[in-house]
Amino acid sequence: MTQTVLKSANFDNKVKQYWLCLAAICSVFPLVTILFIPVILIIVWLVAGRILAAMSADLLERKLVVKCGIFFKEEKSIPLEKITDVGLSQGPLMRLFGLYRLSFETAGQSGQGALVSLLGVVDASEFREAILTQKDNLTAEQPAKAKQDESQSQVELIRSLTYSVKNIEQMLVTLLDEKK
Repeated sequence: MTQTVLKSANFDNKVKQYWLCLAAICSVFPLVTILFIPVILIIVWLVAGRILAAMSADLLERKLVVKCGIFFKEEKSIPLEKITDVGLSQGPLMRLFGLYRLSFETAGQSGQGALVSLLGVVDASEFREAILTQKDNLTAEQPAKAKQDESQSQVELIRSLTYSVKNIEQMLVTLLDEKK
């Protein structure tokens, strides 16, 4: 079954610089790792591009599909009707690079924190609004569909009752004919 992609997320290349800066900050703290800073920065720079290329988020009609990972590939499909919150956050270092983190929380989710978190989505607020708008559209469609299903089930019930009454009438006619 083919589904139409309504909107795809693009990820900002500044995420690589953000990770590089984060790796540099984390490497500076322990004095033992000062010698490894150049090696760590080179590794992060090389791997970050591949990680970023493997990340994708597609908004479909009824769900959000998020893919990530280069060694351990992960794909999560989140039904839009289950999404309870789409958070948009930005820390001080992220603000320096103009990056945002989108986090998705769902109904029935166990544990604290977001089920899925996306860092560096280009136009994150626009992507967030597209998700919320599609979620609202689905929510608006459901009562109309439920009403249509309800009226259809009522028609089926009336047909079934009519059929039963006709059967009873026929049985009564047969019984009366037998008594004569």
